[in-house]
Amino acid sequence: MTDQTPIAAADPIDPVLLDRMAEVAVKVGLNLQPGQDLLLTAPTAALPFVRRIAVHAYKAGAATITPLFNDDEITLARYGHAHDLSFDRAPGWLYDGMGAAFSANCARMAVVGDNPMLLSGQDPDKVARAARANAVAYRPALTYISNFDINWSLCSYPHPAWAKQVFPDLSEREAIAALARAIFAASRVDQPDPVANWAAHNAHLHDRAAWLNGHRFHALHFTGPGTDLTVGLADGHAWMGGSSPASNGIVCNANIPTEEVFTTPHALRVEGHVAATKPLSHQGSLIENIAVRFEGGRIVEAHASRGEEVLRRILASDEGASRLGEVALVPHGSPISASGLLFFNTLFDENAASHIALGNCYSKCFTDSALTPEQVAAQGGNKSVIHIDWMIGSDKIDVDGVAADGSRTPVMRKGEWA
Repeated sequence: MTDQTPIAAADPIDPVLLDRMAEVAVKVGLNLQPGQDLLLTAPTAALPFVRRIAVHAYKAGAATITPLFNDDEITLARYGHAHDLSFDRAPGWLYDGMGAAFSANCARMAVVGDNPMLLSGQDPDKVARAARANAVAYRPALTYISNFDINWSLCSYPHPAWAKQVFPDLSEREAIAALARAIFAASRVDQPDPVANWAAHNAHLHDRAAWLNGHRFHALHFTGPGTDLTVGLADGHAWMGGSSPASNGIVCNANIPTEEVFTTPHALRVEGHVAATKPLSHQGSLIENIAVRFEGGRIVEAHASRGEEVLRRILASDEGASRLGEVALVPHGSPISASGLLFFNTLFDENAASHIALGNCYSKCFTDSALTPEQVAAQGGNKSVIHIDWMIGSDKIDVDGVAADGSRTPVMRKGEWA
């Protein structure tokens, strides 16, 4: 393969911007270092993008690149023909190998953009069982990600079925072109110098995180239609946003795009009720109008106008699934929110609104980044096999920072930074 890998003439995706996206994924997302190996996962539909990533990764000095692909037809074949016991199995041997790679400082990139409704017609019990088996098997390797031990990053590519979900009134070709443009804009690669643009954007997010860290709030209080929620913050929590150094010393952007600043809530100190402001797309199901109530940090009541059974299965994943592992602030005026699009993809939708995440916390979001799992738990960090973000911010939501003495500081008003 050469630097001039051909793009099909009929391809509706701008090849110049696709190449810029690959460059940003490698230089900004991963900040891949000379001599590093790269493990990359992607849907088969993203092969043209993966090829461009390979060019830029090898230019950056990658030692080896190992791509792992998933395919919609193979996934559906399992649900159509596999024996029942298949849905309680996962390739632990593969994840053991991934864990070994990460322990040797291999970088990790995931290209997301699968068909969000692929499993919508499948048995929800089988979907839930397969997801749980996979989460349990993946956990040893995932620890390197959640602990931010290595440089890792997520980026995206417009899968045709995903494009049609976002733009149902367009032809497939037009939908792919429209989604590609939206991805490029949100990922800041439609700029003349996207790498420099990302440097300025990261500096802005760092300033927001520094302001929050300077206040050392004890809790955040969200109020608005259907919402009166107090999210206690973990002891010794730290706010983060934009690029940050992994434990291996490499500064990377875990999410391309990103508009959030985020930290770790206290798993036992969340009280009140909250209503989702956007639908949650999860494993082929759309969960709409989520409304939950917390007591002692745990969800004790949960409802949804659509997908409520799926929501209940999520909450039953394990003991930590009904508690929070992340709280994030995103201004309503973010570019993704301003686009007016529902992406049916958490990587994008979480960057359109402030959000909370059920499940596992990020152990890096503490002032002491070398805490043991036991210390993380003692300071309020949650543990779970899941981490699922859903949106609670809008132009009608206010956020106050609450100090330990009960005094309050405006943080957001009508969804914008105060």
